[in-house]
Amino acid sequence: MQDTLPSLPRRHLLAGTAGALAAAGLGTWSQAAAAQTQAAAKPLPAYAAWKSDSSLIVHSSNTLETRRSAFGSSVITPSEQLYVRNNLPPPDAAVLADRDAWVLTIEGVQHPRDLTLGQLKSLGLETVATVLQCSGNGRGFFPSKPSGTPWTVGAAGCVMWSGVPLRRVAEALGGVADGMAYITGTGGEKLPEGIDPKSIVVERSVPLKALEDALLAWEMNGAPIPLAHGGPLRLIVPGYQGVNNIKYVKRLAFTASESQAKIMSHGYRVTPPGAKADPSQPSVLEMSVKSWINSPHADGAPLTAGMVQIHGVAFGGTEAVKRVEVSTDGGKTWREARFVGPDLGKFAWRQFALTAELPAGTHLLASRATDAAGNVQPEARVENVGGYNNTSWRDHAVQVTVA
Repeated sequence: MQDTLPSLPRRHLLAGTAGALAAAGLGTWSQAAAAQTQAAAKPLPAYAAWKSDSSLIVHSSNTLETRRSAFGSSVITPSEQLYVRNNLPPPDAAVLADRDAWVLTIEGVQHPRDLTLGQLKSLGLETVATVLQCSGNGRGFFPSKPSGTPWTVGAAGCVMWSGVPLRRVAEALGGVADGMAYITGTGGEKLPEGIDPKSIVVERSVPLKALEDALLAWEMNGAPIPLAHGGPLRLIVPGYQGVNNIKYVKRLAFTASESQAKIMSHGYRVTPPGAKADPSQPSVLEMSVKSWINSPHADGAPLTAGMVQIHGVAFGGTEAVKRVEVSTDGGKTWREARFVGPDLGKFAWRQFALTAELPAGTHLLASRATDAAGNVQPEARVENVGGYNNTSWRDHAVQVTVA
């Protein structure tokens, strides 16, 4: 294998990029809140011990959720408050000892080869803000109680990533080979011995159109990516659900077909109730328009009657969010909220706020977002076995008591 790269353009890129909830909804919220209270007693796992334990709900050693009350009113989610979802235990922290020595194998290009992280850093640079969200975020609101972590809103965050655009890497290696339709990323977690690797490896395929925005990132929120979030190198696919943003990426292949790994062929499929997962069902790929209110929230503390700032977050997946409406009466009436803070690009979320007067009583606060393509956040969830892709504004509404 040759040691020199094909010639590159000299220019590197840097870009900044009715009334109350239905009984099922209320019941689901109460159950989720109880589960979170119980989970809060668990300690942070060692690899994430640097995180803010008061901001997180520890569901398991591989699943940490940001508390709704911890999101605050800024756009970027601090790293110490960001959720964690690992499909496998992370690799040994020794992989971070010499980050630039990490090796990525690149296939499906005219000149396939291995590149170290140090070499990747010479090929280009871009910074992009994206919403990182687990596809099961909102699973805790499903009355069917799907298996898996009962996330409510906290398996999401808005993160700033820096790295080299994947398109630049492909160009440097002669371009994508003919006939390729997917980008397939393989994670570098250590796999258990004695079992078929395809049954457990974290390997996902996304459509080739994602090449325009995909990033091989080594920095998160201005610092090297920590082990808990996929360092030293992570594939970032803006606008796509978190599982497609491969941690510890060790192989990047342009492929003619989707990966045959179980996590792709049968995992993360939107399976109808009563059915079994299979490759013909939709996979969790692009995110769609969604929003929720972060404050005031259903933490049991009564509010004082009068004016209140209602604020939350909204995003559109692969489309920019264009508008957010807020209801204080469970969706009977809506008022348009205003965006606050900077616009960090179409893949980031926007903070929204509405000043409203809340008299004494019980109020159901809801938000409803619309993206730039005209898609409106739906009222109802799409029922499915895995509890994926819940964008229901009614599920995400919060009930508050005003004294």
